[in-house]
Amino acid sequence: MAKAMASFPSALFLREAEVRRGLELMFAGQAELARAVAPILAAANLGRPHQRALYYIGRQPDQTVGALLGKLGVTKQSLNRTLTELLERGLVEARVGRDDRRQRLLRLTESGRALEGELFEAMRERLASAYAKAGQQAVGGFWSVLEGLS
Repeated sequence: MAKAMASFPSALFLREAEVRRGLELMFAGQAELARAVAPILAAANLGRPHQRALYYIGRQPDQTVGALLGKLGVTKQSLNRTLTELLERGLVEARVGRDDRRQRLLRLTESGRALEGELFEAMRERLASAYAKAGQQAVGGFWSVLEGLS
């Protein structure tokens, strides 16, 4: 994010003003990360749903479509469109499940890993810079807040 935190949060951090400030900062941070990857996604003619799918598939190879659906929190129809494109472009491959042949196990191809790595690196640079400015204790607190949301 371009702006540094203007002030420390009030001890009354659950008041509306503080919650709204937190939401504004989260939205601004999300927008900054989106800007970081926008040129890469545009060059690949892909969108944010593709990026999220690539990220989660890369983090856990051979997960089922159902597991991915749960992580992304999208409709089956929406995920199907995204996965179809990723499969057709050779960024993701689907294998038949070992125990249940109806399952499709997803993993990134070599080109999918390369693209996901490029996207991750663009975001990593922004996050690492912000983490360094905030300090270890603040990063731990940030993670705790985000974990509390999930």
